[in-house]
Amino acid sequence: MHTHAIQWTAAAIFGLALLHTFAAPLFERLSHHHPRHAGLFHLLGEVEVVFGFWAIVLVLAMAAVSGGGEALRYAESRNYTEPLFVFVVMVIAASSPVLRTVAAVVDATARRMPLPTPLASAWLGLAAVPLLGSLVTEPAAMTIAALMLAPQIFRPAVPERVKYFALGTLFVNVSIGGTLTSYAAPPVLMVAGTWQWDSAFMFATFGWKAALAVLLNATVCAAVLRRHLLADPPATARSLPPVPLAVVAVHLALLAGVVLSAHHPVVFLALFLMFLGYTQAYARHQSPLILKEALLVGFFLAGLVVLGGMQQWWLQPIVSGLQPLALFAGALGLTAVTDNAALTYLGSLIEGISDPAKYMLVAGAVAGGGLTVIANAPNPAGIALVKGGFADGTVGMGALLLGALLPTAVAAAAFLLL
Repeated sequence: MHTHAIQWTAAAIFGLALLHTFAAPLFERLSHHHPRHAGLFHLLGEVEVVFGFWAIVLVLAMAAVSGGGEALRYAESRNYTEPLFVFVVMVIAASSPVLRTVAAVVDATARRMPLPTPLASAWLGLAAVPLLGSLVTEPAAMTIAALMLAPQIFRPAVPERVKYFALGTLFVNVSIGGTLTSYAAPPVLMVAGTWQWDSAFMFATFGWKAALAVLLNATVCAAVLRRHLLADPPATARSLPPVPLAVVAVHLALLAGVVLSAHHPVVFLALFLMFLGYTQAYARHQSPLILKEALLVGFFLAGLVVLGGMQQWWLQPIVSGLQPLALFAGALGLTAVTDNAALTYLGSLIEGISDPAKYMLVAGAVAGGGLTVIANAPNPAGIALVKGGFADGTVGMGALLLGALLPTAVAAAAFLLL
């Protein structure tokens, strides 16, 4: 009796959390109209807080129904490796030596392209950096791309509808741009071992199609941005002293170590502590670390882990009962309301699933990874880093959904038709 009550309660709380993500801009507006409670409304208006907040509500509800011990056992049974990894990789990837090195490479490349430099730089941020995610993981690629593009695109001078289209393009491109290898995209990682998909298989089956879709999406978005980037170019950043190569090498080595140990929190957390010590020792070459933003994203993803773990009872029957083409459409739609890695993980539990069904499930899951903030694990990181350039300092989930429709359609067509 308790099990059924908890399952339905968890589904209801999950639904409330989804509604809350779409209502986040409303809470931000309430914080301006009711200054006495502005702090509470601002907290509830932070998209990154939503799932962590409702996960706490779920654990309290479980404690009320089944007792505190049972609720604590459930919370401790969840695997929090991914939230921890995203937190660590966000902070290191956004550190000044790493970001300035990537920005310098992008800037040098942009100057050699037969396009105006601001336009070429934006195109590279929307195309090359998401594809880089197949090497350094999607969360790192999202962090680097968002920080690079924020002063170019996500600023008050650019119209809101254009910013939402660019954000949707970035999210979709990061989601599919990680499919060139078997370890970089969370939804691929969930099935690669079980289905024995290595990086060669991923590139031959998904990667080249994803790369074409990424390039097309970035080109269309750059064409839309062209007038705004050239008519009102972003302010030129002040010149900064160069970072010594030794400092850059240490940061890149630590980032590589974290990426290679992504499944082993004991290792990557130890490397992160070394990173914190090193940044303190060479503070003159650093900028403030994005600890707050990364912690909020980690809180969001940990909440999604807690809430998502109670949704298997209704999600798995849907996934297992669909034919391949219907499975693609179902995965594309379900990804918008649940993390795509959770969706593919449920698919990996289905016994005897056919090869065409495997392809359609993963293709639909990654193609839909830009539709909402929860569709793909790196999306909260992107929102945390660019939301300051949007009205009221928050990203509207309905507008994001609309902005992501065209790039999602391009990704879906690439996986279905090529």
